[in-house]
Amino acid sequence: MAVTDTQIEYLEDMATHIREDIIIMLEKAGSGHSAGSLGTADIFSTLYFHIMKHDPKNPDWDERDKFVLSNAHICPVLYATLAEAGYYPKKEITTLRKLGSRLQGHPHRGALPGLEASGGPLAQGISIAAGMAIAANINKKRTKVYCMVGDGEMNEGQIWEALMFIGKNRLHNFTLIVDRNNIQIDGFTEDVMPLEPLKDKLSSFGFHVIEVDGHNIRRLIEAFEETIFEKPKVLLAHTIPGKGVDFMEFKPEWHGKPPNKEEAEKAISELEELRSLGGKITCEHE
Repeated sequence: MAVTDTQIEYLEDMATHIREDIIIMLEKAGSGHSAGSLGTADIFSTLYFHIMKHDPKNPDWDERDKFVLSNAHICPVLYATLAEAGYYPKKEITTLRKLGSRLQGHPHRGALPGLEASGGPLAQGISIAAGMAIAANINKKRTKVYCMVGDGEMNEGQIWEALMFIGKNRLHNFTLIVDRNNIQIDGFTEDVMPLEPLKDKLSSFGFHVIEVDGHNIRRLIEAFEETIFEKPKVLLAHTIPGKGVDFMEFKPEWHGKPPNKEEAEKAISELEELRSLGGKITCEHE
């Protein structure tokens, strides 16, 4: 079914709300990861408000689709999305990383409705997600499993072991999203540990790979909905780290840095202006 302009505008606006929540959370916490969280907001908006089958009022619904955040340090975007979706009270977002908070620096399964897996050690999430996908197939469930990894995270050997397993078992209910933002904590990915030709590498493991502008919601929807039989799918999503906040964009130093009060106010002002212009932001990849 074709997506309407009204639906696209709603998802773009929701992505801006998510970005604003992220800035508020990080400034209050005084620590956390800005760049990747902001850069993936359009993907999260698309997944949780259009693509995935889930129910915030029944988070353990047996027929739900599942999402695993393997690069779990960007959990502010996941927490903000779950709050906007109604999984928990939005007022809680200001407790990020506080003692006793349900919103810790990495997700903890069971602490918050909607969290499918605990995170922390890089690369473990993709293996957890692979287990969920093969279990769904064994149990003849229609569950779809989505997993996000960061491109810097792909330096980990466990990523490639999991890719071998997923490809070998032809987990057609598994979709991997690679946040290809080209930065990691030590700098630009191609300087730290080159990944290219990444599309060819992923294809060689038995995946159907779709390169997509990670800020073009219409294209994201088309990519998520593209039907591929007997093959797992990868969305190689080209994103801009820090997207929506001009002074953070494409700057590796914002990988693990929160805004201070003045920077947060400036960021919120930019995002409010973005909303007044319709909320549409794109990556120049396509």
